[in-house]
Amino acid sequence: MARDLRRREGASINEIARRTGAAKSSISRWVRDIQLTEEQRDALRIAVYNGHVRGRTVNARLRREARAMAQEDGRMRAQQGDAFFVAGCLLYWAEGSKDRNRVEFTNSDPEMVRFFVRFLKTYWNLRDEDIRLTCNLFADHVDRRREIEQHWLDVAALPRTSLRLSTVNVYSKYSKKKRQNRLPYGTCRVSVARTRIVQAIYGAIQEIGGFTREAWLE
Repeated sequence: MARDLRRREGASINEIARRTGAAKSSISRWVRDIQLTEEQRDALRIAVYNGHVRGRTVNARLRREARAMAQEDGRMRAQQGDAFFVAGCLLYWAEGSKDRNRVEFTNSDPEMVRFFVRFLKTYWNLRDEDIRLTCNLFADHVDRRREIEQHWLDVAALPRTSLRLSTVNVYSKYSKKKRQNRLPYGTCRVSVARTRIVQAIYGAIQEIGGFTREAWLE
């Protein structure tokens, strides 16, 4: 039956397995000597492509639903009126990146960084290893790199294992005099790769602000 389906219909291994109940490994051995026509090969390629497209469509819909659920969770949290939670979300609205799948907060103010890390740990029970810290240095910081990195780790109360490779911005000849020594510790970026967290924050922001922004969901 497997050979007949392969020869007459050009059926795929998956289709033959579905219709016969046989194992795909067995079917593959049974039909491997059967040559398909060009039309049958084209039909199989189209079927495989359409299957991939359908799979991507379903996965995209499921991921969107997960983001919508996370936003709804954030809205409900905001409705409780917890001042610390509201402040953390509004701080992210002002200073955070607007990535769809990760939290990224960059600032030069140690108190803001300390506050934001505490906010993340308080409401999402994050471990130190879940939080990444990256220092953004300027040319005059290079000799103090380790000192500056440790400064931000201490501010965020994170271990050195949370530290990622620092970036160094080289001054242009036009900005060198203006930029030098303006930010003695550069800036610090705190990031967490959690879609549900950033989407919950977006949901809370929309609830607090009384608006809806589809772009954060899409």
